[in-house]
Amino acid sequence: MGLKRISLRVHGRVEGTYFGASAQREARRLGLTGWVRSRPDAGVEIVAEGEESGIKDLVAWAQNGPSAARVERVDVRWRSFVGEYFDFRIID
Repeated sequence: MGLKRISLRVHGRVEGTYFGASAQREARRLGLTGWVRSRPDAGVEIVAEGEESGIKDLVAWAQNGPSAARVERVDVRWRSFVGEYFDFRIID
Protein backbone atom coordinates (compact mmCIF):
# COMPACT_ATOMS: atom_id res chain seq x y z
CA MET A 1 0.00 0.00 0.00
CA GLY A 2 2.77 2.49 0.80
CA LEU A 3 3.28 5.58 2.86
CA LYS A 4 0.69 8.35 2.67
CA ARG A 5 -0.14 11.71 4.20
CA ILE A 6 -3.60 13.03 4.94
CA SER A 7 -5.14 16.26 6.11
CA LEU A 8 -8.50 16.09 7.91
CA ARG A 9 -10.88 18.79 9.06
CA VAL A 10 -13.47 17.51 11.49
CA HIS A 11 -16.67 19.55 11.86
CA GLY A 12 -19.39 19.24 14.48
CA ARG A 13 -19.49 19.29 18.28
CA VAL A 14 -15.92 18.20 18.85
CA GLU A 15 -14.47 20.93 21.06
CA GLY A 16 -14.37 20.02 24.76
CA THR A 17 -14.78 16.29 24.00
CA TYR A 18 -11.10 15.30 24.32
CA PHE A 19 -11.08 14.83 20.57
CA GLY A 20 -7.43 15.86 20.31
CA ALA A 21 -6.21 13.53 23.04
CA SER A 22 -8.31 10.69 21.64
CA ALA A 23 -6.99 11.33 18.10
CA GLN A 24 -3.43 11.32 19.42
CA ARG A 25 -3.98 8.01 21.19
CA GLU A 26 -5.61 6.47 18.09
CA ALA A 27 -2.89 7.73 15.72
CA ARG A 28 -0.13 6.40 17.97
CA ARG A 29 -1.92 3.05 18.22
CA LEU A 30 -1.99 2.93 14.42
CA GLY A 31 1.71 3.82 14.18
CA LEU A 32 1.09 7.21 12.55
CA THR A 33 2.97 10.47 12.97
CA GLY A 34 1.74 14.05 12.66
CA TRP A 35 -0.39 16.38 14.73
CA VAL A 36 -3.88 17.42 15.83
CA ARG A 37 -5.12 20.85 16.88
CA SER A 38 -8.33 22.70 17.66
CA ARG A 39 -9.45 25.23 15.09
CA PRO A 40 -10.92 28.69 15.75
CA ASP A 41 -14.21 27.51 14.18
CA ALA A 42 -14.59 24.90 16.96
CA GLY A 43 -13.53 22.09 14.63
CA VAL A 44 -10.41 19.93 14.73
CA GLU A 45 -7.60 19.62 12.18
CA ILE A 46 -5.44 16.52 11.83
CA VAL A 47 -2.37 15.93 9.67
CA ALA A 48 -1.11 12.35 9.75
CA GLU A 49 1.49 10.29 7.91
CA GLY A 50 2.15 6.57 7.78
CA GLU A 51 1.07 3.35 6.15
CA GLU A 52 -2.04 3.78 4.01
CA SER A 53 -3.96 1.14 5.98
CA GLY A 54 -3.38 3.05 9.23
CA ILE A 55 -4.35 6.33 7.59
CA LYS A 56 -7.61 4.79 6.37
CA ASP A 57 -8.31 3.48 9.88
CA LEU A 58 -7.75 6.98 11.32
CA VAL A 59 -10.18 8.46 8.78
CA ALA A 60 -12.78 5.85 9.78
CA TRP A 61 -12.19 6.63 13.47
CA ALA A 62 -12.55 10.40 12.85
CA GLN A 63 -16.05 9.87 11.40
CA ASN A 64 -17.23 9.32 15.01
CA GLY A 65 -14.36 10.39 17.29
CA PRO A 66 -14.62 9.91 21.06
CA SER A 67 -18.00 9.06 22.57
CA ALA A 68 -18.78 12.67 23.65
CA ALA A 69 -18.19 14.09 20.15
CA ARG A 70 -20.90 14.64 17.55
CA VAL A 71 -19.11 14.64 14.20
CA GLU A 72 -21.14 16.21 11.39
CA ARG A 73 -18.59 16.04 8.57
CA VAL A 74 -14.95 15.14 7.90
CA ASP A 75 -13.16 16.79 4.99
CA VAL A 76 -10.37 14.53 3.72
CA ARG A 77 -7.42 15.60 1.55
CA TRP A 78 -4.84 13.01 0.52
CA ARG A 79 -1.30 14.31 0.15
CA SER A 80 2.11 12.97 -0.79
CA PHE A 81 4.14 11.48 2.06
CA VAL A 82 6.79 13.90 3.35
CA GLY A 83 8.23 12.12 6.41
CA GLU A 84 8.69 15.25 8.49
CA TYR A 85 7.20 14.00 11.78
CA PHE A 86 8.73 11.69 14.36
CA ASP A 87 5.69 11.21 16.59
CA PHE A 88 2.06 12.33 16.88
CA ARG A 89 1.45 15.49 18.92
CA ILE A 90 -1.27 17.84 20.07
CA ILE A 91 -0.33 21.36 19.00
CA ASP A 92 -1.78 24.80 19.70
